[in-house]
Amino acid sequence: MLNGKHLVVVMPAYNAAQTLKQTWDEIPHDYVDDVILVDDCSVDTTVEVAENLGITTIIQAANRGYGANQKRCYKEALRLGADVIIMLHPDYQYSPRLILTMATLVLSGHYDVALGSRILGGHSLSNGMPFYKYFSNRVLTLIQNLSLGAKLSEYHTGYRAFSREVLETLPLEENSDDFVFDNEMLLQCLFFNFQIGEISCPTRYFPTSSNISFRRSVKYGFGVLITTSRYLVSKYLNVNVAIFNQNGRRLNKD
Repeated sequence: MLNGKHLVVVMPAYNAAQTLKQTWDEIPHDYVDDVILVDDCSVDTTVEVAENLGITTIIQAANRGYGANQKRCYKEALRLGADVIIMLHPDYQYSPRLILTMATLVLSGHYDVALGSRILGGHSLSNGMPFYKYFSNRVLTLIQNLSLGAKLSEYHTGYRAFSREVLETLPLEENSDDFVFDNEMLLQCLFFNFQIGEISCPTRYFPTSSNISFRRSVKYGFGVLITTSRYLVSKYLNVNVAIFNQNGRRLNKD
């Protein structure tokens, strides 16, 4: 526990056998109460490695996608009574040593959401981020900041911490089961006026990282633009959009 609060780390996993132990070893276990791994039908030994490490492991019945995996992660974290939930990729791309910093931002009462930004430190390219990913990240972030009136350094990091209230409020079940889930969730946080803080997070890029292909990146980019448009018509034209409707389906409702 941290300050008497229940911390849960969730890891959406797919073919993470080579990096899972390294990720696990750097988690601050003296403070993290539970670690949950949801496996999306990996074809390697991710499940075996996770179980050998003593990680609570949930196996999806079918490969349902990154967004669907996160939905299951968050639902299980809420079921365990988590006060703060940290989403950490098990591919060792983001530093687990920053978990306490992320959790502290949320527990400070100043922020409801904490993001580990790959951009703030200024070393994304030197750390191996492909140029096309960096360029598209900057362009999409600029478009969203201008459109939404926000000032985030990036909208596309996969390292995030949330208060319990955030996960109980957002209609996450209405979101995509694909990669654009991340962007939809962040825009929901802005739409429902949750406060978002950021810290600089060094990242690593190597063959075992769970990077999506160029084709999937293009699809994600169009999804980001569509999500931005849906945000704008919902907020300013009062159009009923399911992902921005507080009466939508939530994780804590069956």
